[in-house]
Amino acid sequence: MNISANGKTVVVLTKQLFLAWEETKKYWNDAKSEEFEKRFLGELESTVNRAAPMFDDLDKVLSRVRIDCE
Repeated sequence: MNISANGKTVVVLTKQLFLAWEETKKYWNDAKSEEFEKRFLGELESTVNRAAPMFDDLDKVLSRVRIDCE
């Protein structure tokens, strides 16, 4: 299990989601789309970006734990 790689995957998929959302907004642009964006996407990108380095840190900690337990 490589947590760091999984973190990078989350970042890439989040970027893809926002690209798809920008495309979607061309066709869905009303009060409900604005509500959806605020409610579900508003903090997602910044949260993922803050969490990304933590995946790397967690991977390092787990590697040390594995070495110490061997």
